[in-house]
Amino acid sequence: MNTELLFSPIQVGNLSLSNRIVMAPMTRVYSPDGVPGSNVAAYYRRRAEGGVGLIVTEGTAINHPSAVSHANIPNIHEEAALEGWKQVVEEVHAAGGKIIPQLWHVGMARTIGEGPNVEALPIGPSGLNLAGEPVTEPLTTAEVESLVSAFAQAAANAKKVGFDGIEIHGAHGYLIDQFFWEGTNKRTDRYGGDLVGRTTFAVEVIEACRKAVGPDFPIVLRFSQWKLGAYDEKLAKNADELERFLTPLSDAGVDIFHCSTRRFSQPEFEGSELNLAGWTKKITGKPSITVGSIGLHSDFFAEDSAQKTEDNINELLERMDREEFDLVAVGRALISDPAWPAKVQSGAIDEIIPFTAESTKTLY
Repeated sequence: MNTELLFSPIQVGNLSLSNRIVMAPMTRVYSPDGVPGSNVAAYYRRRAEGGVGLIVTEGTAINHPSAVSHANIPNIHEEAALEGWKQVVEEVHAAGGKIIPQLWHVGMARTIGEGPNVEALPIGPSGLNLAGEPVTEPLTTAEVESLVSAFAQAAANAKKVGFDGIEIHGAHGYLIDQFFWEGTNKRTDRYGGDLVGRTTFAVEVIEACRKAVGPDFPIVLRFSQWKLGAYDEKLAKNADELERFLTPLSDAGVDIFHCSTRRFSQPEFEGSELNLAGWTKKITGKPSITVGSIGLHSDFFAEDSAQKTEDNINELLERMDREEFDLVAVGRALISDPAWPAKVQSGAIDEIIPFTAESTKTLY
């Protein structure tokens, strides 16, 4: 394998990365009362030591009572949590890595009665769950505007703590994505309408975050075509629709698009081999991150496990050589083996610890 490009440095604005490997955000639920502790700091530092160029933290709650659905998901607004994140940032920086938090509100993907605030009702653009069924009242315009402010405050907190940028979670059927979808957004005000109109909430979030952090602080937006429980859905059914969707988001101030797919190797539209990250880079001219089963294969215990992993990585490298995308997010493979990047770079594929469900039961 020729991994030279994968391990070459990249500069995006004032963000300098030693290589193109990104740790994908993965919820771990190891932050009691929303506060990341020394174990979380050690967990992220271990990935920086293993060779990850940029770490995106697990989703972290903005300041809203129903932002997340578990008491052990971290937040980014309480003083104790901010002190915890400061320790995380210091540990990652000491290991030579860069790190950004993922700012998160789950919206209607939350069940009534879930923690950390059991009395708080789930919220969404039209009060509809992901199946389009009514659960709560639609958000008022004032409530939507307060959510924009909450994202901006989270961005400001991230900068104050010392993070290297932010990622806004606009994917997978969570709050921002619920505004994108016609089935969950029936609004008739400026936050609804056609595909472009339904980007307005995200545009205002991006613009408010930009105002809060200044012109040089990197903003990443994660988006997806699929959503929870509907893996074959597509917001944009062709490249023209994708361009209509992405243009206002790009113009609002996104620096990097994180294009979430389940398998990076699958073409996004008929007639082209480009995946979602490839199309996004082509349309916006902005750097893109690809993600989806990188370093994984369907049979983790096969005798030719190392060969299957190598084949998977070789396809990734071929797409990188064609300049389809700029950065590569690795998820589950990094849970099982924090030294995954170093082993790939050295060619020690057979030494990679394969991902299993057991890997998720500890925070190593």
